[in-house]
Amino acid sequence: MATPRDLPSIDLLTQRPGAAALDATYGPAATRRALRAATDALRRRLVARDTVPPDLAAAIEAAAAEYLASHVQGSLRPVLNATGVVIHTNLGRAPLSAAALERIAATGGGYTNLEYDLARGERGSRTVHAEALLTALTGAEAAVVVNNNAAATLLMLAALARGREVIISRGELVEIGGGFRVPDVMAQSGAILREVGTTNRTRASDYTAAAGPKTALILRVHPSNFRVEGFTERPSLEALVTAGRRLGVPVVEDIGSGNLNAAMADEPTVQASLAAGVDLVCFSGDKLLGGPQAGIVAGRAPLIDALRTHPLMRAFRVDKLTYAALEATLIEFLTGRADRTIPVRRMLTLDVDTIEARARALAERMVADGWDVALMSGSSAVGGGSAPGLDLPTVLLAIHHDGLGATALEARLRGLPTPVIARILDDRVVLDLRTIPPESDDQLATLLQRAITR
Repeated sequence: MATPRDLPSIDLLTQRPGAAALDATYGPAATRRALRAATDALRRRLVARDTVPPDLAAAIEAAAAEYLASHVQGSLRPVLNATGVVIHTNLGRAPLSAAALERIAATGGGYTNLEYDLARGERGSRTVHAEALLTALTGAEAAVVVNNNAAATLLMLAALARGREVIISRGELVEIGGGFRVPDVMAQSGAILREVGTTNRTRASDYTAAAGPKTALILRVHPSNFRVEGFTERPSLEALVTAGRRLGVPVVEDIGSGNLNAAMADEPTVQASLAAGVDLVCFSGDKLLGGPQAGIVAGRAPLIDALRTHPLMRAFRVDKLTYAALEATLIEFLTGRADRTIPVRRMLTLDVDTIEARARALAERMVADGWDVALMSGSSAVGGGSAPGLDLPTVLLAIHHDGLGATALEARLRGLPTPVIARILDDRVVLDLRTIPPESDDQLATLLQRAITR
């Protein structure tokens, strides 16, 4: 039986080919630390007379490699999203298009004209980037980009309504992801909340009755993550704009999802809001737009200029990589390629027959590897607080393997080198290929095979 004296020295371990490979990847200092930690752990097992592998050196080497892989490469990792939730906030929302990634690589590896006016040869403003593309797509007079849509809302309120009243319907005082609430955002802006109407019914006359000398804005918030049904009433945008113009008060709208496609049922589009006469509209770049995390404000030029020059703009500004990804995404919309090239758009328009064909092919491979697999009808979700209640028909792979309960199997999938994020339905782990790129099907099959053989 092996004893602590049988453990190889660190010097001997570093001469092994496996350690040399770790050196090349992680550097000699990190490799030696990992080998030392793995040796100490194995020594404790030997002292406790636990069962240990026969090849001590190989065991130390493998433990060091596992340690380095999990601790030296950082905590942010790519995963395969098999949940069927297209805009999955916990998984980074929208995956970027190939065009966006190419634009990031082209601009991120060198210098750019981020704050340099090439025509004048002098310092310029970064806030002009993406503006021409946004105005061409939406019909807005001007546009500005910040780091997320909550920042866009806060900036609008701080720049245009600090110390004054903002009228909003009680039915629109929503809470968005992470516990952030519209009233809290408004409070941080310095604007004064003026609630009108009731939870389920608000009329245009409620806004006009509440307006007074202290009124700075009328705010409309799209209830993007819930639906109120039954005995409800909400004024049209046109009626709200008419009321605002009669009062001489700008109407601003937070539509959240960033929908530029009129085919998405029940989701307002940026273009429709601006066409209805809204003075400013803000939305996300990483939801239905399918781009990077960003908040975009579009609308009347004088109001955009007030945002552009507000002190908070520096705190909320985005970097060159965000602008690069956003511009590349917007170009795909302008050229009519978005439904084919932007992953979110492609996933949303994927037909169920295509998903079923891929699911059947994967099921055949899994059955050959020893899995118990069944195909079942199901539904995918848009996610990201967009289009609540809209179910996208799909075909699910319900998977099982001997000796593993659903909870244990789901956890094992999360522990793979590239984690596979699934969901549990009716006490079975299910995979939805809508949110797996077709080019990743082979990778998924390999990972699933590893999940039951490791």
